Amino acid sequence: MSAPRLLAISDRNLLGVTGWSAWCASLGAAGVPALQVREKDLDDRSRVDLARAAREALPATTLVVLNGRADLARAAGAQGVHLPGDGLPVAAARRVAPAPWLVGRSTHSLEQVESARDEGADYVVFGPVFETPSKAGRLAPRGLEELAAAARTGIPVLALGGLDEGERFDAALAAGAWGIAGVRAFVDPARAAALVRRLREAEAAR
Repeated sequence: MSAPRLLAISDRNLLGVTGWSAWCASLGAAGVPALQVREKDLDDRSRVDLARAAREALPATTLVVLNGRADLARAAGAQGVHLPGDGLPVAAARRVAPAPWLVGRSTHSLEQVESARDEGADYVVFGPVFETPSKAGRLAPRGLEELAAAARTGIPVLALGGLDEGERFDAALAAGAWGIAGVRAFVDPARAAALVRRLREAEAAR
């Protein structure tokens, strides 16, 4: 199972009147290949319930990845687990997760990318590449040069932070990113569909 080229990261508080299942279904209709169920403020059972609902609402070809806990991800019927930078070792997640599961890792520096690669992660999310509201005042933007260095490590790198369907999206791919991850970029179904189209255009142009 290969790393997705687009990864929607959930934040149910941004959905407004749109229900969870309806939003998940809209991602599937737009052709978004993977969803990371994040929702770190919820208890374990609630996160499992959301991941199960996502799995039911999405096409079978769309990957569902649960944040943080491999055991919960397995209970939810997900296809992978996404580990925080200081989370469970990849080897420990592999012992819980059946093959061919995906194990990803959040990273914010080149050293963390290299560590995740050496641990055997399938992909990393790297950022923030540009300024983003969710990281404002907490993490400085890494920029395209550091993104390019991360991409040269050999592990699939999904760029995160301040990316949309415009020039920054293209610049991240040109820097060597395997794909794009985002939160706000996928809240609106029309915008999500635009990201899918832009990625397909970029792939066709290669």
